[in-house]
Amino acid sequence: MKKVVLITGISSGFGKQTARLLSQMGHSVYGTVRKSIQADPGVNVLIMDLTDHKSIREAVRTVVEKEGRIDVLINNAGMHTGGPVETLPSEFLRLQMETSFLGMVHVTREVLPVMRSNNGGRIINISSIGGLMGLPFQGFYSASKFAVEGFSEALRMETAGFNIRVVVINPGDFHTNNSLNRRSYLAPSGPEDPYAAQFKKSLAIIEHDEGKGWDPALLAKTLARIVECANPRQRYIVGSFDQKLAVLLKKVLPGRLFRMILAGHYGLRQKP
Repeated sequence: MKKVVLITGISSGFGKQTARLLSQMGHSVYGTVRKSIQADPGVNVLIMDLTDHKSIREAVRTVVEKEGRIDVLINNAGMHTGGPVETLPSEFLRLQMETSFLGMVHVTREVLPVMRSNNGGRIINISSIGGLMGLPFQGFYSASKFAVEGFSEALRMETAGFNIRVVVINPGDFHTNNSLNRRSYLAPSGPEDPYAAQFKKSLAIIEHDEGKGWDPALLAKTLARIVECANPRQRYIVGSFDQKLAVLLKKVLPGRLFRMILAGHYGLRQKP
């Protein structure tokens, strides 16, 4: 059955691959970008900025005027910052939360009345494995994804009576533009910065992991299955065996022991 799908952030990565695949499958796909791009055939492009409420309202209104409904919302758009909690510039902190969390909230709030009036819908929120564990030198990125987790859990209960399903996706490392984009939002570092050496070391590990990550087309296939699935699960963790194992270990190990393991992966020295 053909569905009307709204995806935020289709200029690259997960969004681009998912919009392409769903369009090829025959769905009516609308994707948002901040600046005009040449999209794949069959994908309708909408200009929208997650920090601009007016542009969000206009984008949703456009889809409803053309289609009369929105069956699926995929909240994909976001951003990455990097740096110590102490020194990341406040403007980057605000932009991280306004884009990756508050922007998603505003899009969802605009779409909810449309779904309720059509007796149902599906909301798919892209979180991260970093939304299940705090990642060093990505503290505010993790914070934004932890917020997505709590928001989604509450929303799922509030909207169940309206036949609206809420699904959370937790990707691990994928080979996207994240590393390159993050470099525009890194904490400054100088000779007197007490975090400089450790941040440099950990960032190299972070970017190495992302560079050898999976093809985003694999996640697009998972999203396509969720769009067409009659009874999707509440959560899908999509990543390597090691990343899925880390999620399990976080649940079963004492907090101190798990912290030592995770810190060790990023080359951080820890006191017992």
